[in-house]
Amino acid sequence: MSETPARWHRLPLLLWARLSLGLQALQPAAALLARLYVAQVFFLSGLTKLRDWEITLALFTDEYQVPWLSPALAAGLGTAGELLLPVLLVLGLGARFAALGLGVVNAVAVISLAEIGPAALQQHILWAVLLAGLAIYGPGRWTLEQRVWPWLLQRMGQSAGLTS
Repeated sequence: MSETPARWHRLPLLLWARLSLGLQALQPAAALLARLYVAQVFFLSGLTKLRDWEITLALFTDEYQVPWLSPALAAGLGTAGELLLPVLLVLGLGARFAALGLGVVNAVAVISLAEIGPAALQQHILWAVLLAGLAIYGPGRWTLEQRVWPWLLQRMGQSAGLTS
């Protein structure tokens, strides 16, 4: 009789362990989905800016007050960041750098807008949290970095005479 309660005590722990393993197995997919979502948002924004450069320059002159930068330089840097960093993020090449860079673009967007609606601010917060998670925890296993870095390290080691 004393063994029956002991089994029931172990059951929640066993279920929790299996749930944890299942969720851990989903980490690469979740990181990829986060990378794809955030990258799409910023890349499409960059394409919009590129599509009509005159309007983009006018927006950076009149609406977006980016401190310490001329409107033309801010527009160019912002657009370049929105087009290049998402590609790196999706591919998983320098993904932490890309996530941090897009975090800066995101923060500057929020700071530079004189007025931002609550719904828009919530979107920027969501993007910031996803980017922070990718920067802190990494882009996951499904990245080109997982293939490229070991190859580069091996090549560098061979050229330096460190490996046999």
